[in-house]
Amino acid sequence: MALTKQIMGSSLIEKSEFFSSSSKLFLARPSLVPSQRTAVHLRRSQRGPLAAISEDLVKIVPVFSAEKPVKFKVRAVVTVRNKNKEDFKEAISKHWDSLADQIGRNVVLELISTELDPRTKAPKKSSQGVVKDWSKKSNLKAERVNYTAEFMVDSNFGVPGAITVTNKHQNEFFLETITLEGFACGPLHFPVNSWIQSKKDHPGKRIVFCNKPYLPDQTPEGLKELRQRELKNLRGEGSGVRKLSDRIYDYALYNDLGNPDKGIDFARPTLGGKKIPYPRRCRTGRLPTDTDMQAESRVEKPLPMYVPRDEQFEESKMDTFSFGRLKGVLHNLIPTLMSSFKADKDFRGYADIDSLYSEGVLLKLGLKDEFLKKLPLPSMVSKFQDYNQGVLKYDTPKILSKDRLVWLRDDEFGRQAVAGVNPLSIQRLKVFPPESKLDPEVYGPLESALKEEHILPNLYGMTVQQALDENKLYIVDYHDVYLPFLDRINALDGRKAYATRTIYFLTPTGALKPIAIELTLPNTGPSSRSKRVLTPAVDATTNWMWMLAKAHVSANDAGVHQLIHHWLRTHATLEPFILAAHRQLSAMHPIYKLLDPHMRYTLEINALARQSLISADGVVESCFTPGRYAMEISASAYKTWRFDHQSLPADLVQRGMAVPDPTQPHGVKLVMEDYPYGSDGLLIWGAIESWVRTYVHHYYPDSSVIRKDRELQAWYWESINVGHADLRHETWWPLLSTADDLVSILSTLIWLASAQHAALNFAQYPYGGYVPNRPPLMRRLIPEEGDPEYANFVSDPQKFFLSALPSVLEATKYMAVVDTLSTHSPDEEYLGERQQPSTWSGDADVVEAFYKFSAEIREIEKEIDRRNSDPNLKHRCGAGVLPYELLVPSSDPGITCRGVPNSISI
Repeated sequence: MALTKQIMGSSLIEKSEFFSSSSKLFLARPSLVPSQRTAVHLRRSQRGPLAAISEDLVKIVPVFSAEKPVKFKVRAVVTVRNKNKEDFKEAISKHWDSLADQIGRNVVLELISTELDPRTKAPKKSSQGVVKDWSKKSNLKAERVNYTAEFMVDSNFGVPGAITVTNKHQNEFFLETITLEGFACGPLHFPVNSWIQSKKDHPGKRIVFCNKPYLPDQTPEGLKELRQRELKNLRGEGSGVRKLSDRIYDYALYNDLGNPDKGIDFARPTLGGKKIPYPRRCRTGRLPTDTDMQAESRVEKPLPMYVPRDEQFEESKMDTFSFGRLKGVLHNLIPTLMSSFKADKDFRGYADIDSLYSEGVLLKLGLKDEFLKKLPLPSMVSKFQDYNQGVLKYDTPKILSKDRLVWLRDDEFGRQAVAGVNPLSIQRLKVFPPESKLDPEVYGPLESALKEEHILPNLYGMTVQQALDENKLYIVDYHDVYLPFLDRINALDGRKAYATRTIYFLTPTGALKPIAIELTLPNTGPSSRSKRVLTPAVDATTNWMWMLAKAHVSANDAGVHQLIHHWLRTHATLEPFILAAHRQLSAMHPIYKLLDPHMRYTLEINALARQSLISADGVVESCFTPGRYAMEISASAYKTWRFDHQSLPADLVQRGMAVPDPTQPHGVKLVMEDYPYGSDGLLIWGAIESWVRTYVHHYYPDSSVIRKDRELQAWYWESINVGHADLRHETWWPLLSTADDLVSILSTLIWLASAQHAALNFAQYPYGGYVPNRPPLMRRLIPEEGDPEYANFVSDPQKFFLSALPSVLEATKYMAVVDTLSTHSPDEEYLGERQQPSTWSGDADVVEAFYKFSAEIREIEKEIDRRNSDPNLKHRCGAGVLPYELLVPSSDPGITCRGVPNSISI
C-alpha cells in the first residue's frame, strides 16, 4: 500500500518542476496576496479540500474571517503522443498549427471542480489555461511530448474532477494524460488516451475526468451534469452518416456484408432480426445500396470503415496490420494476374508446398521476379521483396519446426483436438452411437452409421460401455452443423464436404487417437449411399483414404473454428457489450475502468473483418469450405449460443470435459487430465475471477448497491435487449442482482476477450500455415470402388490427395491472411498489463490489487512452462511435440504461438 501511495502521490510533487527545491508546501486554505517575506500564520480550514501552494508563487499572510478567497496558480502537465510518420498533408497542417498557435489558435484547458458554486449552482471553474510552447516543440521527434498550462483558481476552489479541452488547431492530436500539480491531495491524474478533435470539426469542448472512480450515486455535485453530458455525446442521436472523427457508439444489423449493386452473386442476407438472429454491430449510418434499400452500401479497402475515433488502430498497430496485409497483395494482385494467365494449379508434391517457405509464391505460380518488377506496385511492397530469393516467402510454420512429418501421425491429429487451433469442439462421448438433434422430417433418417465393430478393435480390450464409463471416448461432432448446408456447399465450384463425426480414444499411455470417422452426405433416396465410416488404415489404400478422411475433418474443423468458436463466440458476441459499455458507463464508473483494457481495438478489427474477411467474396468465403454460406452457418450457431455457457468452467462442464467438483479451486474437475487448453485455461480463469471478485467487492460491499446502480443496470440491460435483441427473451440470461452475479458476468467477458480469443487466434498460422496439416477447404470427395475417380485415386493417391486440397492460390491467400491474424503487434498489452499501471485508477487499494493480479499471472506463466516440460503430459511434451503455449500470458511481437492480449485486438 505504501509503495502504491508513493507512486501515485507525494513523490511526484517533490519531483515536480512546478515546486522549487526550497519551496515549502502549506496544506491549508489561506488567503493569498503578494507581500514581503514575513512570518507565516496558518489557519485551519473548516470545510472543503485544501490547496498546496509554493512560496515561490504566492505569499501567505494572516487570514481573517472577513477576507474573501484569493486566487493562486496551479499547473497542468499535458502529455501528447506524436505520430511517428506524417504524410505531406499532415506535415503542412502541423506547420500551420504551429504558426497559428502563436496568434491565439491554440489548445485551451479549463479545470472543473467537484464542488458547485453556491451562488450560481454551477460547477466551479478555473481560469482558462493555454497549453504553452506548442509552436516551439512542434518539431520534436520524440514519441511523447510534455507541455504545460497554468491556471488561476480560488483558494476555495476544491478538488478538480474534470478538465475541458478545446482544440483550436486544424489537426486532431492524441492526448495521453494530464497531470495537475498544486493541490494538497498531491498530483491529480487524468488518463485520457483519446484523440482531441479540432473545434472546426467538433465545436463542443471535450470532457476528461480524473482517475478517481465514482459510482453514479457517489458522483460529486460538480460532475453530475458533465457525467450525463459526456454519455449523451457518446450515444449520439441514432441518425446520420458517421464521420471518421466521430466518437459515437450505436447499433446496427449485419446488412453490409453483401454488395447487391455488383450483381445477385454478391448479395447476402441481412444477419440480425427474426429471420436470421445475430448480434448487433457498430452503426456507421452509411446510405443504402441502389438495388436494395435494406442493405447498407459498402466501403471497400483501402478506404477506412467507420468506428468511433478512439477505437481505431494506433500507429504501431496499423503498421503491423498493414505489413501483414501486404502479403494480402495476394487478395487482389495475384488473383488478377492468374485470371489473366490462367496459371492457377494444384500442388504437384509436398516439395511444392515446402518451397513456399524457401522460394516464394510467385515462383511457385510460374511468374518470374522480373515480371513483378515491371508492375506499378505500391512502394511499400519493396519491403517484402527479396528478388534474388523469390517474392513473398512465408515463414516456416511452427508445426514443422520439430518434425516435418508430424502432421501424418494419428496421435498428432488427436493432440491438436485438445491442444491445437481449436480445442473447443471436443466433447466427452456420453452415448454411443452418437445422436443427431436435427429434424428427421426435414433431413431424413438421422441414425448414425457408427457401430461397435468400428471402434472395438481400437479400445485396447475394453467394451464400448467400459470406455464410456471410464471417460475414454471423445467426439468432435460436426454432423448437425454442416448437414443442413451440404447440398448448397457441394453445388459450389471447387467445394466438396461431408458432415463429419470423429471418435477419439484416450489410450493407456495418455495419448488421444482418432479411431473412427463418419462421413455423411444428404440423403437423396432409399438407395443412396449417404453414410460411410472409415477407420485407421490396415493397408496402403485404406491409409490414403484415412488421410483424406482426416483432411475432411480438418476442413470442417477449420470452418467451425473460424465461423463459430472464433468469430461468433468472441468477436461478434462481445461487440454489443462493448458498445453498451461506452454508451451507458461513464469513464468515471469503476466497472468501465475495469473493462477498458479488454475492449481495445475490438470494434476496429470487427469492422475490418466486415470489410474484407466475412464479406461477400471475402477471405472466409474464398478460403473455407462453406463458401458463400459461411455466415449463415455462423448465424445458425447463434441460435443455440448461450451467454451462461461461455465461462470456462461452464463450457467445460457443458461439453463433458469436466464435472462439477466443489473441492476443486475452480469448482470443476477435468475428466481428461492432459487437456492443455482446459488445464492452463483454468489457471487463467481463476486469476481473472479472483481479481474481478476483489474489485467488485471493493465497490459493491452490498448487493443493494448493484441493484441501485443506474449505469450498471442500463449497460447490462442494453447489452441484452438491444445488442442481443434476437435472444433477449431467453430465460438463461444471468440476472444482475448480486455481487456474485456481477463477478460471473465480468469474469466471463474478460475471459472471452483475453484468454479465450488468444487460444483460438494465435495458432492459426503456426498450425494452418502448412495446408496439408489443416486444409481450410476440400475440393474432392473420397472415392469408393465403382466411382469414376476411384481408378485415378488408386493409380496416383498422392496426386489425388493434393488435388483435393486447396489450390496454390487458395492456399497462399489463406496463408497470407492467417499470417496476419496470428501476429502480435509491438503495442500489444497482455493480461496483467495496463496503460499507466499506477495511475489508471485513483483508488490505491485497487491499484495494489491489480499488481497482485499481475504477479499471479507471472506465476501462471512459470507453471505452464513447468507443465510443458513434464514427460507424463503427452499432449504437450515429447519427441517432436509442440509445447502448449497459447495461454502463456506474455509474448514478443510477431508470430509466436503464445501470448494473451487483454483484448480482441486482431
